[in-house]
Amino acid sequence: MTGRPMQGVRVVEVAQYTFVPAAGAVLADWGAEVIKIEHAVTGDHQRGLVKLGIVPAKGTFAPIMEHPNRSKRSIGLALEHPDGLEILHQLLRWADVFTTNFLPDARTRLKIDVDDVWAVNPKIIYARGSALGTRGPGRTKGGYDQSTYWCRGGSSAGVTPADVVHDGVCAMPAPAYGDSIGAMHIAGGIAAALFARERTGEPSVVDVSLLSTGAWANALAVDISMITGEPWRAGPVRDPGAPTNPLSRRYRTSDDRWIQLSMLQGGRYWADFCVHLGRPELAGDERFNTDASLSHHADEAGAIIAAEIASATLAEWTKRFDPMEGPWDPVQNSLEVGHDEQLRANGFVADVVDVEGNTRQLVTAPVQFDETPATPTRGPQFAEHTDEILAELGLDADRIIELKIAGAVT
Repeated sequence: MTGRPMQGVRVVEVAQYTFVPAAGAVLADWGAEVIKIEHAVTGDHQRGLVKLGIVPAKGTFAPIMEHPNRSKRSIGLALEHPDGLEILHQLLRWADVFTTNFLPDARTRLKIDVDDVWAVNPKIIYARGSALGTRGPGRTKGGYDQSTYWCRGGSSAGVTPADVVHDGVCAMPAPAYGDSIGAMHIAGGIAAALFARERTGEPSVVDVSLLSTGAWANALAVDISMITGEPWRAGPVRDPGAPTNPLSRRYRTSDDRWIQLSMLQGGRYWADFCVHLGRPELAGDERFNTDASLSHHADEAGAIIAAEIASATLAEWTKRFDPMEGPWDPVQNSLEVGHDEQLRANGFVADVVDVEGNTRQLVTAPVQFDETPATPTRGPQFAEHTDEILAELGLDADRIIELKIAGAVT
């Protein structure tokens, strides 16, 4: 069906926090049906961050839960209880995909490791997210994106300016930054495994770690370092940008905003850029009118550009640069990104109605199919769909009550 290639795919998720659950959110954006299994008493531990007021929320709508859990249904299940485990088995028989980020010991104790799951459904795709991978001395260790993805994976050192490296390193730019990026890798891996199963009839185990995701994000720098024997270093705080290309640098506007020019072929774009800069006469200036001369006089050209851009606001330059041929972008904060005209024009910010009936908004997964925006619904409240899901499995009201009294479900 148009825009929903995962329609008909059924996913059972035993995971918490963001790394793996956000992969379920991506699959849900693509049309999959996702059932989120939460601990029968505590639920997803991330809900505790909301209850404690550690993260922002408005009423029942907390972005830290909505982002990784939109469009899912939730059931409270005690996997350590025999009846709870049997409910899980019924869901596994129904499902195409099982996802988890539980540590190896917990997977063994709860009987949700690969062999346990495949004993119930030998055709199911088994996807697990980990901190450090499934082999090596760190295979049993946990981790979070701020430490494993961002720091150990090289991003923190990679973005820390060379002239402040001895005063600290840069923090992750946004909450769940590495988790959200890693979730896309998990979703892509699951899609590939489903495709392979369609072709061969055989299921796969899909593994994605925060460390491997962080290394992939820095792959070019890591690859270069393994040739040179030197670590990749960011430029200084006041990095002038490309030393031989003034059209691949950042410039400050009169209202203390920044513009990034990204015209890698400076000579090609120079004449058109000069027109939009308001200095058309510079197009014929012998210091700048060829690739070689522009490169040789890059700092002179950069000083002229800096002075001109410093004379007007970002809004004014946005209007003047909009029809320009060469690539450029403003440096935006998270609020501006949420209201970015292009992001919204392409349907990557969706309206979601919360429990109280208020319209909220969420950024959707960055992949669309057939130019069709995702239409997510709100994330579930804890164990909101327990009765509904159990009824779909064929359990009557009396049996559901028995399971609740026994503590197998919530």
